[in-house]
Amino acid sequence: MVMKFRRSKAISAVALLACTISQPAAAQAVKGGADYPNRPVRLVVSAAPGGSSDGAARVIGQRLGEKWGQQIVIDNRGGAGGILGAGTVAQALPDGYTIGIVALRFAVNPSLLKVPFDTVKDFTHLTITAAVGNVLVVNSKSTIQTVKELVAQAKEKPGQLTFASSGIGGGPHLAGEFFALQTGTKLQHIAYKGGGPAIIDLLAGSVTMSFASLTSALPHIKSNRLRPLAVSAKTRARQLPDVQTMKEAGVGEIAVLDWQGMLAPKGISKPIADKLSGEIRAILKEPAVEARFDAMGLDVIGSTPEEFRKLIEEEVKRWATVVKAANIKID
Repeated sequence: MVMKFRRSKAISAVALLACTISQPAAAQAVKGGADYPNRPVRLVVSAAPGGSSDGAARVIGQRLGEKWGQQIVIDNRGGAGGILGAGTVAQALPDGYTIGIVALRFAVNPSLLKVPFDTVKDFTHLTITAAVGNVLVVNSKSTIQTVKELVAQAKEKPGQLTFASSGIGGGPHLAGEFFALQTGTKLQHIAYKGGGPAIIDLLAGSVTMSFASLTSALPHIKSNRLRPLAVSAKTRARQLPDVQTMKEAGVGEIAVLDWQGMLAPKGISKPIADKLSGEIRAILKEPAVEARFDAMGLDVIGSTPEEFRKLIEEEVKRWATVVKAANIKID
């Protein structure tokens, strides 16, 4: 299935970012770390407010600020499939005062766009923070009650049923593509700049469905504004034990794990990198933080930097194959 996107806007933004990244200040290492941090730290989120990455960033940022006695400024940089946000981190001075959080699409982007940085070599990987599952949801006012009913309607009206996602190449998008391939249906993909805006339009009745992250969907499922049909995972979600998996719903095994992780620019000093990674991983182990993540549908991971780097390398290869097989393109 070929996806449509506002290519000119995305490409121009990426081109502008490429010029910025070439600046020499971004390539020079900054030493030190004994008194780090002694001023506010910027945490760049490669998505709009309201999604799982944004939620995790705000929890982690709050705790870092409390522990360090410094303000952690959340800077949402959605756009170009997350490339703008990641690029902002890549071109920042490597002094520890700009860090970022990225998600699954970070590893998918090289297969969709000309990315102005190397997803492995141009970053200091800190930790995989968490992962979130996806749930197929429709507006509670929809006449669609089950996955089978949705498939039947999609086959009756090929290309007319729409699904909202947080952006090209993200977990919700890929889950929707897998669903269409597995069910032999043709769905129209509507990409948004984040999970929050996608859910807003679904609640307004502007789109048929979304393969939304649990983070974005859970509050609206609990308030009965969205109806869950199935989760895109191998097992049922802890937060939605009564909701079937896609396999149980009869459409085959569709599992997309939307991970997220934190990184810093390449060249950051080892003492600062170690402090960042260690502090974030310690925060993720706090019972209160785990409870907040669980409420958002996030499963805490807290990996080592090496494990995060390996994941990126593997995911770039994996999704290059998937993008080709599903014929996902930006035109």
